[in-house]
Amino acid sequence: MSLRTSHLLMAGTLASALGLSLAAHAQENATERDYQLPLPEAPEGKVTFQPPHERDLPDNQYGEMVRKGRDLFVNTQALRGEYVFNDQNCSNCHLDAGRLANSAPMWASFGVYPAYRGKNDKVNTMAERIQGCFTYSMNGKPPEYGSEPLVAMQTYLHWMSTGAPINESLPGRGYPKLEATEQGADRARGAEVYAAQCAVCHGEQGQGQKVGERQVFPPLWGDGAYNWGAGMHRVNTAANFIKANMPLGKPYSLSDQQAWDVAAFINSHDRPQDPRRRTMESLDATDETFHNHQGFYGDEIDGHRLGDHDNFGDNPRPLDG
Repeated sequence: MSLRTSHLLMAGTLASALGLSLAAHAQENATERDYQLPLPEAPEGKVTFQPPHERDLPDNQYGEMVRKGRDLFVNTQALRGEYVFNDQNCSNCHLDAGRLANSAPMWASFGVYPAYRGKNDKVNTMAERIQGCFTYSMNGKPPEYGSEPLVAMQTYLHWMSTGAPINESLPGRGYPKLEATEQGADRARGAEVYAAQCAVCHGEQGQGQKVGERQVFPPLWGDGAYNWGAGMHRVNTAANFIKANMPLGKPYSLSDQQAWDVAAFINSHDRPQDPRRRTMESLDATDETFHNHQGFYGDEIDGHRLGDHDNFGDNPRPLDG
């Protein structure tokens, strides 16, 4: 199974040739827009910014709200059934409670919002960005504006970015980009990497691992995983994250090829439906509009077309909220 190349460059080239803006072109032909267009890459260079220590939190209402936000960040399952409908926590994708550089740290994100995101084709505030994570990565329902969970998380991110510049991208933001390999990403090779390096924590069937009722390692596919709309379902995003952060405690121990291969293996398994599918007429339309990137949504794998189902996991109505 080959990966599809992004149509964004084609759309941009065509728009330039015609003297049209990308936005105007996308309005004319929505299927050529990349609705998961990421923010520009972080600059290279040594990571110098350090977030404040928790021991320095003030003993006042602000400090109390920071602590609430931190607690929800590392145990987002506390919101299970209300805003979260899978087995994920924010800290699964943002390691060390969102403090670790090259693991999409929160101190590097706060100052770059508001920012335009192709995913919903508008300028997003930080609150909207957090709500997006609930919709897709948590397969859930976004907390309402002004609600305590959303205010607490915003306050936690605000505190963590104390001293960071505003409207400036810092080294260490996001996940470092992994260059493509000559061999490409291969699911079969990735299965071998997964069995040797990942299954001990995430399970042979990608189901994750619990200790008692506590989820200690997240599911990577199936109903408990991020849904088909989450950024992590993209093979390149997952490869970037894996290379810099996995296996846990052994960053940069996999080769580039191994990171690509195991990312392809993980993301070639089915998972909860993309919530945007509810607004589209068909799987083909959803695939054409939202999945023109490095992913397997809508592709046939082992005789099964991924995403060809109406399983939204435990979320009964992910769009209506």
